[in-house]
Amino acid sequence: MSQDGFWDDHEKSAGMLKERTQIASTISDWKNLQQNIDDNALLLEMASEEDDMGTLADIQQDLESLEKRIVKFSISQKLAGENDKNNAIISINAGAGGTDAQDWVEILFRMYSRWVERNGYQTQLIDLQPGDEAGIKSVTFSANGKYVYGYLKSETGIHRLVRISPFNSNGKRHTSFASVFVFPELSQEIIVDIEEKDLRIDVFRASGAGGQHVNKTSSAVRVTHIPTGIVVQCQQEKSQHRNKEIALKVLKARIYQQEKQKQVDEMNAIHSTKDDIAWGNQIRSYVLHPYQMVKDHRINLDIGNVNNVLDGVIDPFIEGMLNASVSK
Repeated sequence: MSQDGFWDDHEKSAGMLKERTQIASTISDWKNLQQNIDDNALLLEMASEEDDMGTLADIQQDLESLEKRIVKFSISQKLAGENDKNNAIISINAGAGGTDAQDWVEILFRMYSRWVERNGYQTQLIDLQPGDEAGIKSVTFSANGKYVYGYLKSETGIHRLVRISPFNSNGKRHTSFASVFVFPELSQEIIVDIEEKDLRIDVFRASGAGGQHVNKTSSAVRVTHIPTGIVVQCQQEKSQHRNKEIALKVLKARIYQQEKQKQVDEMNAIHSTKDDIAWGNQIRSYVLHPYQMVKDHRINLDIGNVNNVLDGVIDPFIEGMLNASVSK
């Protein structure tokens, strides 16, 4: 930051400032954890010498909380994807299963909302389409906080529910499907900062109609943006300065459009991971009858406490997927 010319490139300097802030935050979190460990170690030694059972009980409680923080910090270091630090947008849609599937969407919506709440993040409802008789046809909401997308991105896929249907008077077992799609919240701000060193400007005589002055002087301007290869030229005005001004405006618009298309392409690439909301594509099954179990088919992880999972305790699945992706 102290180097000459650092602030000349606004886009580069903004990116480096953001990276610096993120690194400083990580170091600060690590130092705080280390300080807590040292403090507890000292207290433990003193309490043990004096046989202070009350302090020992407090230390035990602090250590349980500290362990959770260390695990969370460790997991966050595995989130190195381009958009992992971003907020997340979650969309849940009912699939095969009629009213039961729409009820299943509502259950999943509550599950993710509880997870967001447990982790101290914030939610904002974007869109909700209520079900015909009960539940929700589709819901889209944002989860805002550091690393939210990194944590939740592995939740994208088909979720299957097996239970006795509360909407079937015959009490038969029913299978319902819902799709969960998680994508990062991308910055819509596009800053087009054109530097002179990135431009090659050529002047030449204008061709065609336009009067004697236009044809006899080198008033036409061709501007080449070297980093992108975009070429723009203007020869409609008598003034070379005016032609250059217009060409730069057109160049800026074309660079903006190119960056906008990159955002669209990135989002389309993320959306292309969607599967059909039906049997055979599920990433996770939630079985409430004839036994109780939640199974993630990708990492072969089973959890018997279904109620706990549906109350937002999905961290074992998130951690399992992160560990699996890192080990590949």
